[in-house]
Amino acid sequence: MAHGVPDRLGGFALLGLSSGTCAIVAVTVTGLPPSNAWPYIVASVVLHIVYYSGLVASYNFGQFSQVYPLARGTSPWVVALVAILLLNQHLVRLELAGVLLISAGLIALVFIGGRPTRSQAPALLAAFGTGLVIAAYTVVDGIAVRKIPLASYMGWTFTLQNLILILFVLWRRGFSFLRVEKRYLYAGLGGGLVSLAAYGLVLWAQTRGALAAIAALRETSIIFGAIIGALFFGERFGPKRAIAAAVVVVGILLLSLG
Repeated sequence: MAHGVPDRLGGFALLGLSSGTCAIVAVTVTGLPPSNAWPYIVASVVLHIVYYSGLVASYNFGQFSQVYPLARGTSPWVVALVAILLLNQHLVRLELAGVLLISAGLIALVFIGGRPTRSQAPALLAAFGTGLVIAAYTVVDGIAVRKIPLASYMGWTFTLQNLILILFVLWRRGFSFLRVEKRYLYAGLGGGLVSLAAYGLVLWAQTRGALAAIAALRETSIIFGAIIGALFFGERFGPKRAIAAAVVVVGILLLSLG
């Protein structure tokens, strides 16, 4: 929905405007969260703001097709390490193999365009750092939703992070981010609603399953994105992308068998 929006910072603000409005409605219903929720909420908000900043920096340094798969592909195996070493969440061999294959397939997308050059190092470092931040907020959220009511946690997290994001954009740009073509306006606002629904599903899944497996399955959206790009935007899929997608599918099958 947001493909091709020319102003990335303004696009983030539009996403935050629609998802933040829904979140405000949620917190008016749920009220204040329990006191033990605030450390997790604050940590998640800070990490998400750092994530947005890292993503924008990655896009400025490099191409979307290169930096985004690296950022998202880094997260699952880092989450798996944290879950096993610190949270005592054990994965059977098939599940661990599935997580690693999904990460490998996603990171392989980075090298489809050829071997990265030295000039691409800033983009790759920014993307890798962003992947570590994704892993961090995934772990924080995964722990939080097992202790705190989901609607309250999600509502307050989205309300605060989007408030900060929109205030920052207003400080930098004023209300100019709203003065865009209708197609971009609708794409940004609609994308925010889709984003809210998607993250709600992720948080709900984290209350019922292992963090590493959920983190890995979540990142398969990159493959669906590549397929959508090929079908609707005329982007080339090619045999190398097909191989990377096949590796991810094998990883998904191993997770389901585990």
